[in-house]
Amino acid sequence: MSDPILIWGTGAIGGVLAAYWARAGHPVRAVDIVADHVTAMRSEGLRIEGPVEEFTQILDAVTPNELTGTYDRIVLAVKAHHTEAALAQLLPHLAPGGFILSAQNGLNERVIAARAGAERTIGCFVNFGADWLEPGRILYGNRAAVAVGELDGSLTPRLSDMHALMQIVEPEAVMTDNIWGYLWGKMGYGALLFATALTHDSMSDSLAREAHFPVFRALGEEVMALAAAQGIAPVGFNGFDPAAFASGGYEAAARASVAAMVAHNRKTAKTHSGIWRDLAVRKRKTEVDAQIAPMVSIGRELGVAVPTLARLVELIHDIESGRREQSVETLDLLVPACA
Repeated sequence: MSDPILIWGTGAIGGVLAAYWARAGHPVRAVDIVADHVTAMRSEGLRIEGPVEEFTQILDAVTPNELTGTYDRIVLAVKAHHTEAALAQLLPHLAPGGFILSAQNGLNERVIAARAGAERTIGCFVNFGADWLEPGRILYGNRAAVAVGELDGSLTPRLSDMHALMQIVEPEAVMTDNIWGYLWGKMGYGALLFATALTHDSMSDSLAREAHFPVFRALGEEVMALAAAQGIAPVGFNGFDPAAFASGGYEAAARASVAAMVAHNRKTAKTHSGIWRDLAVRKRKTEVDAQIAPMVSIGRELGVAVPTLARLVELIHDIESGRREQSVETLDLLVPACA
């Protein structure tokens, strides 16, 4: 297709996608609310830094107020808790017959489908590590699993097209008929990373601490229980093994999965999660209310107890509001919820 791909939100994930696709010759229009970032991208260019690759790419970039026209392909890459606000702005720019692909963390496909329609929504799972450093600069810390899929599991020409685009960034990107399995696998992985953000330790150092293994196991088990209650078969990736946290799973398997996650995260230049960065560096609210809190609500609806997830939400809120600090002692407070 020759019409531009509209990428709404060009921070960590959206910025990497935009730069790679534009460099490969695909027409891209980047939208971001940070005016200085937009100016940098269209003048000096967006600089991708880190061990994967370093390059600078000039982008056709605009703020939402500057955007005109409609687009058949929109990639939504904003923080999960900004999804509703972004949809209100971008839906007038979605062409009849067009679609939105969610390159986000969480279960935002449900939110997008409720507003735009399931038939106009494509699911996407992204696990590579990236950080927005400052206007015009993004750290691309490591390659990792990527998958795209239609919400109903069908294999369509538009899905094939988006899969080909994702392979430009990640050659081993997967086109799947089980995107919900990937997304719920990511919810399990993500719950563990939220817990690591309660401390200032790196993801690997936090996951490796023996005293907190019960926390990580409990979080994985609660998320997998929610998936099982909905008949979803989560998919493993980058060390996270859903079967190790399933009902009746063995402790040794859970330990092996956590160890594999530690090993995977030892190899990335992105040492801390985006959640940690929101709390410690950018001093802003995290995605906890759009990622972890919805699972607590789903648990309530399904009658599945998720006490560790619920306590995790409370502790992240405490840090966001200044009532607690990021520390090992804060993570300690999750241990009683696992009993």
